[in-house]
Amino acid sequence: MEGSAIRLQDLRKSFGETTAVAGVDLEIRDGEFFSMLGPSGSGKTTVLRLIAGFETPSGGRVELAGQEVTGLAPFERDVHTVFQDYALFPHMTVEQNVAYALKVRKVPKAERLVRARKALAEVRLDGYGRRRPAQLSGGQRQRVALARALVGRPRVLLLDEPLGALDLKLREQMQVELKALQREVGITFVLVTHDQEEALTMSDRIAVFHQGRIEQVGTPAEIYERPASAFVASFVGTSNLLTGESAQRVVGTAGTYSIRPEKIRVLKESAVADEPEHATATGTVAEVVYLGDATRLLVDLDAGGRLTALQQNLETSAEDVAAYRGTRVRLQWHRRHTVRVPDDVR
Repeated sequence: MEGSAIRLQDLRKSFGETTAVAGVDLEIRDGEFFSMLGPSGSGKTTVLRLIAGFETPSGGRVELAGQEVTGLAPFERDVHTVFQDYALFPHMTVEQNVAYALKVRKVPKAERLVRARKALAEVRLDGYGRRRPAQLSGGQRQRVALARALVGRPRVLLLDEPLGALDLKLREQMQVELKALQREVGITFVLVTHDQEEALTMSDRIAVFHQGRIEQVGTPAEIYERPASAFVASFVGTSNLLTGESAQRVVGTAGTYSIRPEKIRVLKESAVADEPEHATATGTVAEVVYLGDATRLLVDLDAGGRLTALQQNLETSAEDVAAYRGTRVRLQWHRRHTVRVPDDVR
């Protein structure tokens, strides 16, 4: 089993009367791509800054590779942070930007040059060393920031919303490249993001933050398929939550249940489910959202509540799906996709 790159024990941080981090316990394995996911104000960025040493905890302990670093300055920790704004020196060339940290450490010039060029090659920027940051695209500048972070081979690379400034297509491309780069260099990557798709795409494991605490830690599949709380179910992906009377009538027992939209089939109301392993519910299509490759149908249930179903547009056009609005339908899904979740993990 992998060793521990980072261990947080009862980590807390308050700013005056505001509690940003309320007792976080977390272990991140050596060499994994780990994401801290949550909405704004959930505490994930503060935890990253506590790991980096940019903030001092109000309580608790930070360990890197088994050594306590809680009281150490940022430059005394074997980590490097990549920010959303890249923080490149505009007056320096790309090569000089990448080699700067090595220069500060008084690494000989010839060695600096070799290592800087190797780092640029790792991020697919061979031949860009003599350019200035202003001559590069947003994606290329992000790669320079990554090369500068990697050139010193830190034990841990911290990524604070690194793709937030990129447009959608470039962001999706960089997600794939960033994961491939992490596999290649073998360094522990810790990503902070509010983008659930980004976390699901790149991570080996994810911690979902909410109100200064961790709601759940798990693999992308565990987080998505088996959410540990109503918050995780609603925040990660699009989820349906059945509660109260509607849960009793549809599922057969009281509680809170999560059903992912892509698990639900939309049938004619007259269709009968003769397989006992399938659950069904009838209702009226209240709204239709055409997404191009798929259609999202919002169905008001006769049992109360609303479920969203996602249907692939294999042979359907925008005009076809619009006709669904106001129609009566039967929703069907396998019972194993009805996941019971606790209302609160605290």
